[in-house]
Amino acid sequence: MEYAKMRAIAKELGAYSEHLEGAWSVEIGPSGPILAMMCPSKRHEGTIRRICKQLDAQLLTTHPGYGCVPGPEIEHPSIGRMRRPDAVVIPEDALDEEGLAVDATQVLAVIEIVSPSNPSNDYGEKLTEYSAMGIAHYLIVDPRTGTIEVHSDPCKERYSRKEPYIYGDSVPFGPWTVETSAFRRYGRIGNDTD
Repeated sequence: MEYAKMRAIAKELGAYSEHLEGAWSVEIGPSGPILAMMCPSKRHEGTIRRICKQLDAQLLTTHPGYGCVPGPEIEHPSIGRMRRPDAVVIPEDALDEEGLAVDATQVLAVIEIVSPSNPSNDYGEKLTEYSAMGIAHYLIVDPRTGTIEVHSDPCKERYSRKEPYIYGDSVPFGPWTVETSAFRRYGRIGNDTD
């Protein structure tokens, strides 16, 4: 299916989701448009906030005019993909442009916090797609295991470099560093501390 048609379907799904209860996300993956309910935990959101604050402080020096922001969709029409990472590093003025999605060629980095319900998405499809989009840096934070992966050097549908870390490490991420000592793991199933 051509990307323009998939984008039109995604737009219809987005409009439909506005009438549903809860928070919903529309992405375009390998099988086409996907409508998924979003129910991130407080620890998921807290981790995103910590990362964005750290990167924003460093971007003032390394990339003035850029910010680490949660949530905008990114798209790459030539490969037929649209994703909504947990956070992206983009030019701040990209948020003032018309349209729904940021062009993937403007994205310096993406951050995903692994959800307990669908961990394979961040380690599988998104890993392949972000590389194919040419995004230089991909950070995967996994509160289930307390581990972190930094992927860099995109080459077609894979990253050439992968560096593993654990919670508590100072994690080099492109020209930045992410301090992880305040990151929290998800609680056990049935435990309300997530």
